[in-house]
Amino acid sequence: LVARDGPILRVRFNRPDKKNALTADMYAALADALTAADEDASVRAVLIEGNEAGFTAGNDLADFLSNPPSGMDAPVIRFLKAVSRAQKPLVAAVTGPAVGVGTTMLLHCEFVYAADTAKFALPFVNLGLCPEAGSSYLLPMVAGYRRAAELLMLGEPFDAPTAQACGIVTRVLPAAEVLEAALATARKIAERPAMSVHMTKMLMKRQLQSTIDSVVSEEAGHFLALMHSPAAKEAFAAFLEKRKPDFSKVG
Repeated sequence: LVARDGPILRVRFNRPDKKNALTADMYAALADALTAADEDASVRAVLIEGNEAGFTAGNDLADFLSNPPSGMDAPVIRFLKAVSRAQKPLVAAVTGPAVGVGTTMLLHCEFVYAADTAKFALPFVNLGLCPEAGSSYLLPMVAGYRRAAELLMLGEPFDAPTAQACGIVTRVLPAAEVLEAALATARKIAERPAMSVHMTKMLMKRQLQSTIDSVVSEEAGHFLALMHSPAAKEAFAAFLEKRKPDFSKVG
């Protein structure tokens, strides 16, 4: 759901029956919303939020397998480029699960408020895939190499205090306070001089942006190739068959 709240563009994941898992159509809508926000001078901030089901469970694997990304113009890659290049300040309100891209997109937000019950996961390796959204570059930078290696190479779930300690989350709050805190920050941003806010974000990211662009594209290329690997096929088959994958005979 995309709606205006005065100078704030609110983007809300709204598939509670699927834990807000993202489909190709949803990625396209997300990319369009972020692009439109950058082109609209009246938008001062973007708030990304979930609902009672949490933030997002990441890719809808059934949709992903039936409608796999096949090139750099795929909706998911359009979204990754849009969120990594967003000019307007991004604020996120995270309650419940934030899996895969649900966590990596937070690395591109200026402010992230998370519930003390929120859970995060970066399970790419466990699916026979690799990191995306520039996370192979950004996570070691904000969390440190060893913490990033633990999160990305083991792919195990982690809690909100860990996410905060790793620099993914700005503040951890009781679940009932998260959305209001995020909205309050978005409103504060909207009250500041737009050009000053824009210039501040641009200056903070100026040394990083070209590297982020390059890493997002490189990761996407490897990700698309790995989707056809024996390991990924085994991981996806295990998911659909509701069993533990066996990687002992695959690379």
